[in-house]
Amino acid sequence: MSEYRNLKGRKIKFLTSDLSGEAAEGQLFYSDTNNDFKTVVASEVWSSGGDMVKARGDFAGCGTQTAGLAFGGGPGSLANTEEYNGSGWAVGGDLNTARSLLAGAGTQTAGLAFGGYVPPNNKNEVEEYNGSTWAEQNNLPAATRGLAGAGTQTAGLAFGGFTDTEVTTTSEYDGTNWTAGGALNTARRFFSGCGTQTAGLAFGGFVGPPDTDQSATEEYNGSAWSSVNSLAVARRNIAGCGIQTSALAFGGKNPSSNNLTSAEKYDGTNWSTTTVLGTGRRGMAGAGSNNTAGLGFGGITTTATEEFNRSVNTITGAAWASGGNMGTGRYILAGAGTQTAGLGFGGYAGAIKDETEEYNGSAWSEQNDLNTGRYALGGMGTQTAALAFGGQTNTNLNNSEEYNGTSWTEGNNLNTARQKVVGAGLQTAAVAFGGVTSTDLANTEEYNGTSWSNANNMNTARKTATGFGLQTAAIVAGGEVSGDAGITTVEAYDGTNWTAVNDMQRIYYANASCGTQTDGLVFGGAPGAGQSGSQQWDGTNWRTSASLGTGRWKLGSGTAATASSALAFGGGPPPDGNNGTEEFTAESTALNLNTLTDS
Repeated sequence: MSEYRNLKGRKIKFLTSDLSGEAAEGQLFYSDTNNDFKTVVASEVWSSGGDMVKARGDFAGCGTQTAGLAFGGGPGSLANTEEYNGSGWAVGGDLNTARSLLAGAGTQTAGLAFGGYVPPNNKNEVEEYNGSTWAEQNNLPAATRGLAGAGTQTAGLAFGGFTDTEVTTTSEYDGTNWTAGGALNTARRFFSGCGTQTAGLAFGGFVGPPDTDQSATEEYNGSAWSSVNSLAVARRNIAGCGIQTSALAFGGKNPSSNNLTSAEKYDGTNWSTTTVLGTGRRGMAGAGSNNTAGLGFGGITTTATEEFNRSVNTITGAAWASGGNMGTGRYILAGAGTQTAGLGFGGYAGAIKDETEEYNGSAWSEQNDLNTGRYALGGMGTQTAALAFGGQTNTNLNNSEEYNGTSWTEGNNLNTARQKVVGAGLQTAAVAFGGVTSTDLANTEEYNGTSWSNANNMNTARKTATGFGLQTAAIVAGGEVSGDAGITTVEAYDGTNWTAVNDMQRIYYANASCGTQTDGLVFGGAPGAGQSGSQQWDGTNWRTSASLGTGRWKLGSGTAATASSALAFGGGPPPDGNNGTEEFTAESTALNLNTLTDS
């Protein structure tokens, strides 16, 4: 009998720790730790990415999995552009012509948008994107909606769609002008395309009347289209990405479902089914360079983003998961601590709350109450060394209290009584900022563990903002200004002065946060009955992140937690408040190991 080494060219390794890395695929080894034979196998899976800033459908996308671009769409006619960096979305420059049912091609820094629809008219406008702004170019030969695209900004391809009927028209773009190319074999709209100008791919779509969903696939060689093997599932409003020899198709609708989850991959000859989307949808867009690394995003009424990977690593997307419920549901409360050692105190739910609870990573337990029950107060620090300040009863308060892990002790008061105040730092080195008396405040105060002293004001007075970081390196984000208007404005504090930095992607206030000045997470808040979105700060820019399971505002957080291990609890809407807790886990990657058995 031949030995494994002779058959495979390598011997079975004896290891005290598991293999790692892409090179480990297919290797068989014996794990001394587990006393098992193991192998490393590749898997295909969709994992969650950061939600889009704007929910939309019938829009266009281009780029790669780590540098995607989304533009246009509906409801109505949108000009919004967003950029994806491999974890979340940020707002880019708007299209000059807002529209839906358009097509796109190119990259995040060299994108191409063409065609579309602004009721009641089809559009022939063409625009190029340089990574920040869109510029008008020469128009398509015919105004068309529901078309598909492929190629680059200087070698683009537009094909199919609807003028006053479905068309087979193909047009080639050289960076300046459009010229006629070979006609599709199957006229269609609401389909998808990918590849290059000389090696394009078209698949799916719709023809009517009578309404017929398409599975037809065609390849373009730079002059003519040829019919090849069809999709396994006929569908319209489909998304895709990749190249002619390595493509993905996903989502869409047909008579069996308005929001399909099915996905297929193309190898240049055949389509084969692969792992389904986590969220079925239609009218979404796609980006990606091949059928092993794709990106699907948006769709009718959703902001969901998913990444497709074929890898020896199992990628688990960032997500919020439910934790133990608080004993007392409430909103407009304050928090401190970490994900496994949290602290919640004060708040309101039909009455002013003085209750304090500690979280051990799975359950909350009642502790000694605040000396002064209050709501709309500020909080910071750890579970065994927390600080509560300001707030409201029937008047604005300047009370400050310290928690030692057992009980609260009165400390020296803030210089300015206020409510809806926030802060950052630790019990012995804290900074409090913003809030409201009869007017919104820009006031900043620093605490040294004994007393509060006035410091330089913020540039923008605000209330119901959120803050995170340290006394010498803090961030204030969002909030409300006069007239109760939400803002996206963000400022950084260096221990002396406040400096304006890049704005958040969405207007949020009455939200919560944690992290450092270079790695923060903001979540929940208003406007509306309660937002579920999260936004991540990397010290320079904001990107969207995974959404809370339950939208809520005026919630508490573990202020000393890291951005990758956040804790959210309580919150509104009123009258009773929320007692739910959620824990955040950042995206992780682990080797996909299989244990071999004899069964």
